[in-house]
Amino acid sequence: MVKLCGLHLLYLLVFHLATCHGINELYASGPLQDMTFSVSEGTIGVHVIYQFTIELPAVSLRLSGEKDGVIEIASTSGYLYLNGSLDRENKEIHRLQVEALNVAGQKVKGPYSITINVQDINDNPPKFEKSKYDGVVWQNSRPGKPFLYVRATDRDDPTTPNAQLFYNILHHFPNPYKSMLFQIDNVTGAISTSEPGSRLLNPQTQATFTLVVTVKDLAGMSENALTSNTDVEITVKENLWKAPPKVSIKENSTEPHPISITQVHWNEPGAKYDLLQKERLPRFPFTIDQNGTIYVTEPLDREEKELYSFFATAKDKGGEELDRPLPIFVQVEDINDNPPVCQNALTIFEVQENEGLGSNIGTLHATDMDKENTLNSRLQFRIVDQNPKIPLDNLFIIQQEAGTFQLSSSSLNKRVVSNYFVRVEVTDKVFTTLCDVKINVIDINDQIPIFEKSDYGNWIILEDTPVGEVILEIQATDADEPFTGSSQIIYQIEEGDQNKNFIIETDTKTNRGFVKINKVLDFEMSSTYNLTVKATNPEPLVRGVQYNSSSTAYFGVVVVDVNEVPVFSKNIYIVHIFEDVPVGTLVMTVMANDPEGDQIRYTLKSNNRNWLRIDTFSGEIYTAAPLDREVEHEYKVEITATEENKKSQSSTAVFMLYIKDVNDNPPRLAKGNHLFFCHPLRGGVRAEIQATDDDEQLYSPEFTFSLGSGENIKSDWEISRINGTHAYLSPKHTNLEEKQYSIPLIINDNGKPPLEGNLNLQVNICRCSNEGRCFIEVENHPGMPSVGMAVGILLGVLIFIGLVVGGVFLKMKNKKRKEKELKKNAVESSELKTLT
Repeated sequence: MVKLCGLHLLYLLVFHLATCHGINELYASGPLQDMTFSVSEGTIGVHVIYQFTIELPAVSLRLSGEKDGVIEIASTSGYLYLNGSLDRENKEIHRLQVEALNVAGQKVKGPYSITINVQDINDNPPKFEKSKYDGVVWQNSRPGKPFLYVRATDRDDPTTPNAQLFYNILHHFPNPYKSMLFQIDNVTGAISTSEPGSRLLNPQTQATFTLVVTVKDLAGMSENALTSNTDVEITVKENLWKAPPKVSIKENSTEPHPISITQVHWNEPGAKYDLLQKERLPRFPFTIDQNGTIYVTEPLDREEKELYSFFATAKDKGGEELDRPLPIFVQVEDINDNPPVCQNALTIFEVQENEGLGSNIGTLHATDMDKENTLNSRLQFRIVDQNPKIPLDNLFIIQQEAGTFQLSSSSLNKRVVSNYFVRVEVTDKVFTTLCDVKINVIDINDQIPIFEKSDYGNWIILEDTPVGEVILEIQATDADEPFTGSSQIIYQIEEGDQNKNFIIETDTKTNRGFVKINKVLDFEMSSTYNLTVKATNPEPLVRGVQYNSSSTAYFGVVVVDVNEVPVFSKNIYIVHIFEDVPVGTLVMTVMANDPEGDQIRYTLKSNNRNWLRIDTFSGEIYTAAPLDREVEHEYKVEITATEENKKSQSSTAVFMLYIKDVNDNPPRLAKGNHLFFCHPLRGGVRAEIQATDDDEQLYSPEFTFSLGSGENIKSDWEISRINGTHAYLSPKHTNLEEKQYSIPLIINDNGKPPLEGNLNLQVNICRCSNEGRCFIEVENHPGMPSVGMAVGILLGVLIFIGLVVGGVFLKMKNKKRKEKELKKNAVESSELKTLT
């Protein structure tokens, strides 16, 4: 009696729930058949799943299978229901059978297969595999290089966000700096040093740290996410991976090679060492072994290369670098292994015959390839021979350290000896070299240059005469010894050319002077020049002789005006302007001047979009149409300035308009305009969409996504943010029909003012192929041939081809038969020949 009462109460409860909540609205019903249902785990109380209709002769139903004491069926009313909660983590799928029974309790239908898929809810918090983790990090380790992983698991469905985990470091103790010294990969749980940590971690200052690491499910994107925490104890150790001090090696070593020169150490054993060249050399004379010892493989030459710079690397077994490469510097020390070298095979000096005792004649130059400013490259000079020794030996002395020649006697006489050959020994204390010197005794400078004429008249030239063009040739002569400093002539303009518009160059063989244009002439600045030219020698005149009027000449230059083009104040004009300025806004005023003072007219060229106009006379440039930065953000036009005269010469300048952005473009979709989901839907499916904006993005864009209003939109669909540009669209349940959906989507940007984009996402819920692609059934369109029609057309074509081939064959057969008859009737060989 108690059992019957309990069943009766249960039936009443199921009936009460169905009546109060509206059975037709909440629960579907139908005849007995194989069915699959999806039910959320964790339901509370009685939960009706479905109502099976009972058809005579059946009067009741019987349920068997994996009921687990929770899944029941009301035998006479057909309600399939839960009298408790299911747990997906214990059983994900329940398989049952239902049968229809008659009054006698005999099976009349079935069994039918009933499958209940338990849908996951977020009812399991993530759990770390360890309650405490320990790790070691080396000082100055590379930022982002993981040294420890923490891992957590979540018993919820791994295909849903319920089991998507997000790791984060809440804080670390102690925290002596404002910056976090450690970082964690939010997805993998990999812990590494941050940029500040790589610089600041020091075991001498703080050797241990405790990190509080948290993990959240729902990818950490919901306030309702479940969390767990763990502690990570980190020990900081001194970094052994340090660059060694600079290595010094003597050049041209005679020791057996290779020679160990330095060593590097990675923090742990097992590292693979390698050397990385900083500069490409014809040969690289260094190597490293797997103990980190670096060797030089051959003798080095300082004169070839004084300093070698390269890197030592440490890699793991996978070939990934363990830390930053270490710089290695090798200095090659100099030894005295190079002899002095004379700068010239023969050094030539000139000395006047009247030079006094101690006069400097010249300096002998020699070099040594050994290191500068060291004893190895210190040179000393000594005269070892003089030829001829007339009037006496040792006429010259040389400064031992400087190599400067001086006269030791004032006994030079060009008529007796015109040149001397002197041999000089140059030594660096190890090597000795002999250098040859020729000393020419030259005539004294007792003659002045004399012009062939003192007045060269006036010369007329155009103001646009090119720079460097010769406009006049002048000539002076000197009676001193030819091709010496006493007879060489230098022409200088002493008066009439303050701006250095002219220059005179001398032919060293003929002493002829060539007057050239040195700067661009300007008629408006100066139209005439009265020039005074003086001729002098590079050698000083002897005492008592002076330059006079014979060494001076005069000529005039008359500049003829040329109509010049207008000149802009700038070659390029640059303006920055916002794209939303009103039409007619003054952008800039350009200005060009005509050297002759003519009126100037302005026009624009290459104004391809007609965005600008220019005032013909004032040069004021205005906007002539709305600007659009998204169409063109650098607008380049040419400004032409033209003279108003008969020749109408013109010049051109460039006008660059840089158009600055305003927020005038609403967001739009860059990805996800057409989406699909496979039917029947599974829990947790989602599709990614991406937004973009045609406006200029100075920083990372930040869009907000939301669904628009519409029937059942927000009850059937949801949108979740991934980052500033991406979001997920997902169905809220699995009961959506197989059809095309149009979902209103609103995207807002973060501009000032913000703009809103209203879009319609086309989402297709469709049957899918095995490859997960949407299957679209091809429909028959009116006018398209059926299969029977296509076969008929093909048969007709084949019959037609057969008739044509048959006709050709018959014709060829008749022709052969006639030829045989003609050959048979022919009696003359000539007829046979003709027939053939």
